[in-house]
Amino acid sequence: MRLHLKNVYACLTISMLAAAVGSYIDIFTNLFSGGLLTLICSLGFLIALRCTVDDGKNRKMRLLFLVGFSFCSGLNLGSLLEQVIEINPSIIPTAFFSTCLVFVSFSLSAMLAKRGSWLFLGGLISTAFMVLFFTTLAGILFRSPIMYQTHLYIGLFIMCAFVLYDTQLIMEKRRLGDKDFIGHSVELFIDFIGIFRRLMIILAQKVKIEQFS
Repeated sequence: MRLHLKNVYACLTISMLAAAVGSYIDIFTNLFSGGLLTLICSLGFLIALRCTVDDGKNRKMRLLFLVGFSFCSGLNLGSLLEQVIEINPSIIPTAFFSTCLVFVSFSLSAMLAKRGSWLFLGGLISTAFMVLFFTTLAGILFRSPIMYQTHLYIGLFIMCAFVLYDTQLIMEKRRLGDKDFIGHSVELFIDFIGIFRRLMIILAQKVKIEQFS
């Protein structure tokens, strides 16, 4: 189990580095513009990774799919990072280290908790996703700031819950014989980016309120 988790977090680190490179390229070179094309590419890499079953011999190829997905995710994050930099560049490191703290705290909680004690969150998360979906629609239709804030904070809560759920699910899958540490790392990468994105927006909103007050 310890070796498996070590490999999962090693892949997560590689993913974060690839995403950082993608964000850097989007912000400072404008060679690529995070949008529909990069979204399609990221989905393509993710589907390729999911459809390529781990057989122990194709891990290099699957790792390339993971890097490609992470890189394109970084490109898609670039436009948000540019907006945040215009408000206050210090928001980015603050959001990143806050995300790391939240992520590590919830991961350790899942690892140290009783086996399977957080797996019940699966049903609750599904329900929360439905609420998130409807608040998104309401925000689009009515352009309500309250709906947007509701969507933002519910989304942050869901991503934190996912860290607990996914960490224990990964451990349970390994106990059942699933050794796909590359595939398992994708779940945690998506959780990390989801928390990071929302914390940046929340901090940026706070700074803008302070600037205008």
